[in-house]
Amino acid sequence: MALIGTLFFIFTATCVGAQNVFATMQHIAESFGKHGQQSLLECVVQPTEEAAGLEIKIVSWKKEGVKKPLLVFPKSENTTLPTGYMFAEPSWNKKNMNVSLLITNTTMAHAGVYTCWVKINNADVSTTTNLKVTAKYSKPIIRSVPEKIPQNTDVALICDSDGGYPKGAIHWIVEHDTEWTKSSEMKAEPGPSGLFHLSSKLTLLRGSIFSKYTCVVVNASGGIEEETVFVIEDEPRPDVRAGQGGEKSDSTSKIVAPVVVIGSLIIGLMILLLYRRRRQNGHLTSNSSEEEEEEGLRNKDDGSSHV
Repeated sequence: MALIGTLFFIFTATCVGAQNVFATMQHIAESFGKHGQQSLLECVVQPTEEAAGLEIKIVSWKKEGVKKPLLVFPKSENTTLPTGYMFAEPSWNKKNMNVSLLITNTTMAHAGVYTCWVKINNADVSTTTNLKVTAKYSKPIIRSVPEKIPQNTDVALICDSDGGYPKGAIHWIVEHDTEWTKSSEMKAEPGPSGLFHLSSKLTLLRGSIFSKYTCVVVNASGGIEEETVFVIEDEPRPDVRAGQGGEKSDSTSKIVAPVVVIGSLIIGLMILLLYRRRRQNGHLTSNSSEEEEEEGLRNKDDGSSHV
């Protein structure tokens, strides 16, 4: 748990008794605490070298606007104190007079002005410190309306972030670090605990050329606390949208191609064989005709010789 305390100005209060300076007191005029963590409000008594036998008799811590003290030493048996407050040092002595206040679990209700009052021997002194509480915003969440983004349709991106203080803002950044915050609508609403809820709506007109949008949460000081990126995916191609059907068509084309080639080869071979067979048949026919002519001539010669 971090102890938060930022020094802006250091005031020195002087404890005087019988016209002699007994001690000085240092404190932080303005402190910062974080919601949900411990906060330290410093109040330290520093005796002077001339002081001898200096002792703290009474210590009281009070908050502006609250009548009863938050912490008292010594505590009487009939005194009822609120919970969540304790001394930063469990005990003190002549060498260690640190009477700082520790808030164990800081909330927004703890913000305000605190007074540290100390009685030393026969003198007393008091100082004040102003506690300011901050809270870190949560990581933003982006959703789209509609949830599934079709092409050529107006779309709204909504970014939400909770639990921050003081009031922050949401910025929109698109690709190439282009600022689109002016095109958005933001609302900051405080909750029951005082923490803010930020919500910003960015409307995208159909045909938007960007695919990446960043929602950036900025605190009251202008610093970036958290950011989230939203990516709009391109619509899949028709064969991809078909899912398994597209894969089947690819598989079918891979099977059909070699079958067509093989079929073409078979048909070509069949045509070649048929052509050769026809040539052979034509050759046999011409040979038979020549043999018949030769035989007819032979018979004619034999008949002439007999005459």
